[in-house]
Amino acid sequence: MMKTLIAYYSRRGENYVNGSIRTLELGNTEVVAAKIKALLPDADMFRIDTARQYSPSYMTCIEEAKQELRQQARPEMKEKLESIDQYDTIILGYPNWWGTMPMVCYTFLESYDFNGKTIIPFCTNEGSGMGSSERFIKKLCPGAIVLSGTPIHGAEAQYADSEARRIAELGK
Repeated sequence: MMKTLIAYYSRRGENYVNGSIRTLELGNTEVVAAKIKALLPDADMFRIDTARQYSPSYMTCIEEAKQELRQQARPEMKEKLESIDQYDTIILGYPNWWGTMPMVCYTFLESYDFNGKTIIPFCTNEGSGMGSSERFIKKLCPGAIVLSGTPIHGAEAQYADSEARRIAELGK
């Protein structure tokens, strides 16, 4: 029987939304992940998070993220899944940071064997789409089937029902 995992990284608190800094109770990617979970009640959810928290200041956080990207850092994850062997499909959500995924998503992808699994990426962003993230997912997971990603405008995350339905259909 096919089992699906919804794994996502999302930033709560200060975020860039439609040209200004706003404080979000839930990050945009988390909002979309919850919509997908509601459509796939049997799927498991896993929040990808860093062991060391980023600055609560959005402007400082993006500088930290830029530094991680320059260094090709692999931040330690706060928690790990014991295994992903039981999953056939992984729905992977993340914000677009500097044209790609947050570096902790690289840590996540390098921590498990995705050979033979299907990865369905979605990315919240404020206009930069998927960036180069799909290419990097394919590079990090050469034995996986990586479907075309779904870019979601972060400011519209709460209204992204049709995008969530599309992703959930792919994850069935």
